Amino acid sequence: MVLIKYLIIFLFLSFNFGCNREIVRENQPIKEETGISQIVKSDIDTVLEIHVNESLKLLRELMSKLYKRNPRELKKAPHKIAEENIIRLFDLKHTWDFHELEGTYDIGSIRLVFNEEYQGDRVFAFISGLMSMIMRSYNYKSKFYMIDSVDPQKLYNSARNLEIAMWKLSNDHDSNGELFLRSNSLPDENIINLSYERIFGKLIATQDNMAIIMADKKKRTIKKVIQKMATAIFLPI
Repeated sequence: MVLIKYLIIFLFLSFNFGCNREIVRENQPIKEETGISQIVKSDIDTVLEIHVNESLKLLRELMSKLYKRNPRELKKAPHKIAEENIIRLFDLKHTWDFHELEGTYDIGSIRLVFNEEYQGDRVFAFISGLMSMIMRSYNYKSKFYMIDSVDPQKLYNSARNLEIAMWKLSNDHDSNGELFLRSNSLPDENIINLSYERIFGKLIATQDNMAIIMADKKKRTIKKVIQKMATAIFLPI
């Protein structure tokens, strides 16, 4: 029985190595795993999946909040109900090729949000960009096995890009002096709301924690980058 068990594991690993080594740019819902797939997981694989899942939950929450704060963006969206756009991004299989994003994804979609000429739904572009950037740092995977590997530098770079995106959200204005997207409280508003920054803080911490874990596992040193936010550029993933 033990021999058969290890033979099954070997065949499973061989099949996955041959079929899933290419990085495929797609999004699929995370499904609970049972049976043989649980046997070929290490503790690190489980930790990776937890971090991916947590990031997606935070992004989903951020998207909902941004639609409430920026209802004008829904008028530009294919669906006029926020939840339908959220489902489209998080729950349906796709390859990030949304026509309104003009052929962009990850960092490109984030930049689109702060381009005054862009006429599309900036909330969708912003969250889609953040989501695909984070997923790219995990090689577009939400399930991991012993043969999988994630580059700690990509995780670190994505955390720095989240910091830049957060700064631009609160500081980039159009030619009329208006923020491209509203998030935290404005100076003329009586209610203090920093919930957006808290979500970003959790997203950044999630990526940084995973970068440290993977760097330790792979005995790698992360090349750290220090930039001034006003002139910072997005780092490659």
